[in-house]
Amino acid sequence: QVQLVESGGGLVQPGGSLRLSCGFSSAYYAIGWFRQVPGKEREGVSCISSSHTSTEYGGSVKGRFTISRDNAKNTVYLQMNNLRREDTAVYYCAAGFYEPCGLNPLGYEYWGQGTQVTVSS
Repeated sequence: QVQLVESGGGLVQPGGSLRLSCGFSSAYYAIGWFRQVPGKEREGVSCISSSHTSTEYGGSVKGRFTISRDNAKNTVYLQMNNLRREDTAVYYCAAGFYEPCGLNPLGYEYWGQGTQVTVSS
């Protein structure tokens, strides 16, 4: 069983930045970030392999979001810059034996409780 805890969500103006954190209890898993708005499917945002040598980004966030991993601190970060209103969602981190990593939520076995990100003026 892997436990995951997200933090760092909140309200930010368009063009602003936030950094999400995902604390995890085991370093042997790939970690993915996903987001979901009511009535829509869960969308893959970014992922990073367990060795943090491989990353992937969804097309809508590429160039604006950066994922990183500190296995010594058991934490994955998602730095979100130049935020847009359409980035508003509940953001989840997930862990899975998915090497190197991928943006299909079916590849992830464990999920956090989510953190709300709202981009609004």
